[in-house]
Order: sequence, then structure tokens, then C-alpha cells
Amino acid sequence: MAGGWGCPHELDDTCTKVNNLPCDPGMKGCVLAGRYVFANEDKNTRLRQKQAQAAAAAPAPEDDAGAP
Repeated sequence: MAGGWGCPHELDDTCTKVNNLPCDPGMKGCVLAGRYVFANEDKNTRLRQKQAQAAAAAPAPEDDAGAP
């Protein structure tokens, strides 16, 4: 894997965390899935789900129209 980082679960281009499958950052089960935005939008499904849940759980902003 080329880049400026190294995954502690990658060994000889395989993922030791996900059944020794070829390392594919963002794949299901990857520790990076849902934490980072990937150029391949298919890998951002979990991140988008987490963002939607956070937005739904956030309180609605108060309306300041009635303030003096």
C-alpha cells in the first residue's frame, strides 16, 4: 500500500484483521471504515450513516426571532 501512513493490521498487502483478505482501506470490517472520507464513494457508506445519525440526534437550533 503506497501512501504516507501505515495500517497496523496490514502485513504483506493482506489485512490481518479481516480474514487475511487483500488490504483494501475502507472495506467492511476495516478499522478505517466510517472514520475517514475516501475518494471511492462506495467506501463512504458507513461514514454517511454515522453523519445522518448524528444530525438526527442533534437538537434543533432555537429560533431567535422572538428575542428582544
